[in-house]
Amino acid sequence: MKDFDAVDALLAGVAPEAELPAPEERVRLRETARLTKAQVARALGVSPTTLAAWESGREPAGETRTRYAYLLDGLSAKLDAPAEEPAPPDPTPPSSPTPFSVPASPSVAVATGPGGGVAEGDELAVPQPCVLCGHPARHEVEGFAQHLDPAECGGAAPTPRDREGGEPAPPPGDREGGESASPPGGRERPERARSQGKRFERERPKADRAASAARLRAFQEPAPTPLGTVQEAVREALVRHGGDTEAATADLVRTAIPDAMALLDMCRTGARYEIVGHPPLPGILRKKTSRGADEVWEARPKWTRPALPAGLQEITALDINGAYLSALKTHLPLGALEHHTGGVHDRRRAGVHLVTPPDWQHGEHLPNPLGSRDEPGPLWITEPTLRLLLRLSSPAYGLCEPPVVHESFTSGATENLLEKFRNTLRDARAAALVSEDEVTLEYVKAMYSKFVATMGESNFNRELYRPDWMHIIRSQAFANLWTKAYKAYEGGLTVVRAMGTDELHVIGDWRRVFPEGRGVSEVKVKDVYTAQEEG
Repeated sequence: MKDFDAVDALLAGVAPEAELPAPEERVRLRETARLTKAQVARALGVSPTTLAAWESGREPAGETRTRYAYLLDGLSAKLDAPAEEPAPPDPTPPSSPTPFSVPASPSVAVATGPGGGVAEGDELAVPQPCVLCGHPARHEVEGFAQHLDPAECGGAAPTPRDREGGEPAPPPGDREGGESASPPGGRERPERARSQGKRFERERPKADRAASAARLRAFQEPAPTPLGTVQEAVREALVRHGGDTEAATADLVRTAIPDAMALLDMCRTGARYEIVGHPPLPGILRKKTSRGADEVWEARPKWTRPALPAGLQEITALDINGAYLSALKTHLPLGALEHHTGGVHDRRRAGVHLVTPPDWQHGEHLPNPLGSRDEPGPLWITEPTLRLLLRLSSPAYGLCEPPVVHESFTSGATENLLEKFRNTLRDARAAALVSEDEVTLEYVKAMYSKFVATMGESNFNRELYRPDWMHIIRSQAFANLWTKAYKAYEGGLTVVRAMGTDELHVIGDWRRVFPEGRGVSEVKVKDVYTAQEEG
């Protein structure tokens, strides 16, 4: 039976794929249904970037293609259904004779009720010119004076003498010269009606027009916000799992990568810069083996103070909140990396650099900003590490000599490329802390941590391939931890250990230096222990 199951699986794999409409039709169906890319992408389990590629001509495959075709077929059936034919006009002639005939033209429109008859209107105290024909009308429809009976609407517009109560204007056929003033077929009256309508629209008070626009906006659904999208995803997960927080959290963590990409796409709407997902990369950013590493050094700290002060010491292990979330604010290259030599660092660009690092003479009190590296000689470092070394070599710090830059791969950069994305996750995290919402906290943490971890060579995120960004963001987290260690040292604390992105051990009253809490700008206690120097 297992053999037949394998054969059935092969046959299922060669089944004909579902047909899809042309790319422009895919866009039309979605926009006509007033669906955003984020809504459709979430329903299909992909990111808006992938959906945009499908709407530009790229073809999906497999089960995703089947779901997409099913959605488009459903939209087409709902949106392109034939409209009901209008009821035929009432052939019954008017009961009373009219002094003139109304030309049959679509330009003359009279308000009608649901059954095809004349709509009821408010009676005016003083007759006003009809918006269609210009003759005095005693009723108002939708804010405009208008004849309710089509038989009364028509003829030439009244002259000022007519309005003042003088002799009536002569009929169209009795004017001077004995010829009708309108051309055959009465086409002048509809044109006059249109011009009268435009004039009355211009004369309509601005307050009325603003009120009408406000009423129209009241019936439109508000556009989803990035923060609202995160919160709505949590609510939907809790509903799906009947309020089971553990199951909802597991579900959200499972979809954290596509959800993060969808959120990034939403936060990039209207952005100034385009994100290049798969630019060509230099060889130093490519892994030498499938399980190996590339040539870039991230400066990960793994430092412990060589000797403790004399006596028994109480040491507090501090946990730095949202380390990778804070590191999203860093200088990222926008496009493909370009090779440069000459040893000059351009602060308007970012990338990776081959440098000879300076000697570090403060290992007894502070970790080396280059991380725990023992091998001598030049190495490739990232933008945050180079900027940290340059800052520490400045007169303001004077802690080391400047590094020697040999060559670089850089591109024009900005520090705010992911700022809206970062702020959205930060705000969602802050709101969850206030409401003690652990589901949202775990979801947000999974989104930013997995976003950073999978933007390199990962099978879990094929939409954004930027190993240079991954190295830079990680290095920024390490540089941020070193900065906190230096702040503790400057604040009179004894720095005992710095590990990874978020672990800092100190001796002393650390609350004088760092605010306590779970916010991104705060620290919390991870552990308190005692130690004493041996010997």
